[in-house]
Amino acid sequence: MDTTASDQEIVKQVIVQYAQLRPSHGDIRLDTVFDETQSRYALMQVGWDRGRRIRGNLIYVTLHDGKVWIEYDGMEPGITQDFIERGIPEERIVLAFLPEKLAAIV
Repeated sequence: MDTTASDQEIVKQVIVQYAQLRPSHGDIRLDTVFDETQSRYALMQVGWDRGRRIRGNLIYVTLHDGKVWIEYDGMEPGITQDFIERGIPEERIVLAFLPEKLAAIV
């Protein structure tokens, strides 16, 4: 399996794992969004809580330039360690939500 295919599978596994969690309140569903053509992967929250509409990203990851770019990580423990434990070397993980000088530091 090439690196891209392996990375895609690992990213999807991690997102699916978090999609199994249930919000502690509200009527909120967690949707996985996988665009394998463009190597874009997301976990979205959609629903209602206390009369307010809830929607937005919880996780957004892209793959390009041989690296895994964590564009947004809204999970309390963070997803970086999940990727490392499943075999993505930390030097190929970019924390894209941080300023460029800090983004390659895991």
